[in-house]
Amino acid sequence: MNLHGSTALVTGANRGIGRHFARQLLERGATKVYAAARNPEQIDLPGVEPIRLDITDPDSVAAAAKAAPDVTVLINNAGIATFQNLVTGDADAARTEMETNFFGTLNMVRAFAPALAANGGGAILNILSVLSWRSVNLATAYAASKAASWSLTNGARLELAAQGTQVTGLHVSGVDTDMLAAVEADKSDPADVARAGLDGIEAGALEVLADQAAIDLKATLNADLRDLYPELTANQLTAG
Repeated sequence: MNLHGSTALVTGANRGIGRHFARQLLERGATKVYAAARNPEQIDLPGVEPIRLDITDPDSVAAAAKAAPDVTVLINNAGIATFQNLVTGDADAARTEMETNFFGTLNMVRAFAPALAANGGGAILNILSVLSWRSVNLATAYAASKAASWSLTNGARLELAAQGTQVTGLHVSGVDTDMLAAVEADKSDPADVARAGLDGIEAGALEVLADQAAIDLKATLNADLRDLYPELTANQLTAG
């Protein structure tokens, strides 16, 4: 899909990867970019059209879909990480992550699918994670929500193929944004992640691996679980 002349909506566009998506869409010649955020007054990017949106609120999502009926590209970037575990962590935090990362994305897909169909099919890009494939301690709740979002992406792709909507999943590891500001690790430049996602849309890709860590992990998915989870002992994996 050619992004030149497109009309795009980016969720979570007030900062981080979302802001880079919005800026790069303008640079690629998008006719209009709706920059969506819970607090649109925080959006300071010239040339975009700020729009108030809480993806976890069906009424807010419906209002955004009504306000932006001309969308041809939907970038589902908004997400949350609470750094909680499923079994021992805060259950409400895990629920919040699922409400945002899975149901929030689903709300957007359901609300905007009719507009995309009416406007020729268009494209949806869902921002996923390498934790869609592998859980890590202290973020197992986030991993579960992103695994669900990966499945959502695959399901939506099947359902929307008949209307000509391209659905792409963007898998990325750590990114240098506010979400991971307190985490010491190698992090990708958010501008590079946005660029990879938009390149994928234009290339017609169904899946984009945004960095080397995503490429490497995807290549191990057929491995034995003992290799995928080396922090577990063989006895732990076979117990019971």
